[in-house]
Amino acid sequence: MGVASRASPMNGLKVLLVDDQPAVLVALEVLFDVHGIQVLSARTPEEALSLVRSEDIGVVLQDMNFTRDATSGAEGEKLLGAIKELDPSLPVVLMTAFQSLETAVRLVRAGASDYIAKPWDDDKLVATVKNLMRLRELSQENLRLRARSDRSRVGLAQEYDLCGLVYVSPAMHEVVTLAAKVAPSEAAVLITGPNGSGKERIAQIVQANSRRRAMPFVKVNAGGLPDELLEAELFGAEAGAYTGAKKLRIGRFEEADGGTLFLDEIGNLSAMGQMKLLRVLQTGEFQRLGSNVTRKTDVRLLSATNADLPKAIAAGTFREDLYFRLNVIELPIPALRARADDILPIAEFLLGTHQKSTGVAYELLPDAQRALVDYEWPGNVRELENRLQRATLVCQAPRITAADLGLGTTPRAAPVPVPDTPLEPTAQDGERAEVERALLESAGVIATAAALLGVSRQALYRRMDRLGLTLERRLKG
Repeated sequence: MGVASRASPMNGLKVLLVDDQPAVLVALEVLFDVHGIQVLSARTPEEALSLVRSEDIGVVLQDMNFTRDATSGAEGEKLLGAIKELDPSLPVVLMTAFQSLETAVRLVRAGASDYIAKPWDDDKLVATVKNLMRLRELSQENLRLRARSDRSRVGLAQEYDLCGLVYVSPAMHEVVTLAAKVAPSEAAVLITGPNGSGKERIAQIVQANSRRRAMPFVKVNAGGLPDELLEAELFGAEAGAYTGAKKLRIGRFEEADGGTLFLDEIGNLSAMGQMKLLRVLQTGEFQRLGSNVTRKTDVRLLSATNADLPKAIAAGTFREDLYFRLNVIELPIPALRARADDILPIAEFLLGTHQKSTGVAYELLPDAQRALVDYEWPGNVRELENRLQRATLVCQAPRITAADLGLGTTPRAAPVPVPDTPLEPTAQDGERAEVERALLESAGVIATAAALLGVSRQALYRRMDRLGLTLERRLKG
């Protein structure tokens, strides 16, 4: 069939070159061979399709015309369609002369991964192909991981309620498995991980598989409670206990009696709040504000934080005795960037959910998939959901490109002056950097920064005050 190949130890995937000009094929074969990339060559669409069926192809690099005097690009468009029918996820890069440039751009919108103008730039071409090969490898590995993880998850899901959590990564499977297995106990569980990583969903899994699954599941943003409202919120208040208290208020501990109480942002609880929480955890007793009647509560406690509590203990901002009460079992959730295998499955799930509500099926084009995988996701799953929602609103067709996602580069915190004497980092340093990064990314818009951090605007203002941050100072760098 006139097929040429070059062996390489790089990986098992090959680049398929499709061009009717022998000189072009030889030049490309030599170029990729120098860079350690294995290639196969075909001079006709028929040969190309045969190789797609029989070989492990990572990327197709195809011309737009295959017969003498043809310039319309129709032959290339037909071949692209046939390749996509055989393997919809196979990346295809179009090689085009000036005459068919407009067609190539249209075909990229229709599903081609990229186009390269003739004569090509060697460095750009090699970089493009390597990036697509990496994406193809990751996609195939994701399929293998998903198949293996699906088998494990099917077994886990047959025994436990996973609350619709989407994941394929071994790291997340380990966390979910532990969450399901400790759920039937009465042990306090501390869920740790960055903002937006899914701590509340893990709490739901623990509750759903506990002996208290049919009882109340009460959620409280502990970090968003100012001291003056803390007692009333957690323990309740009698009518007239404070200005504006016109009727009896049932507290969250009382509301959750017999069930589960989930305290989010526990690391931001004030010193007074920590003391009052410790007291009720030690005795199981509390009093409503304005009452001297002691009440008992039977509550399974789950808590969550994005803070490094051991460092906070060392810095004197969190009570060690409370920490040990909360942390009988710890469930640490990895940041999304540390489990890249989960990014595309979660993205596809979110788009599927969007389709159910709107009736529109959106496709992630290869460049969008690359952008999603390459991004560091400082806002984790919550940011991924926001970016996809943005893309569905701005895309020109139900095909999402990298530009539609608006990712750019991962936001970084502005550099800060380095002191003459190096200081040991504290938990507050990490928290400060996180808040600064959110303010930078949101261009100083408090509502947006609060959403990125997963807190209310009031909670963010209190955190900024505690950290000594003002918006004017931050924006001036």
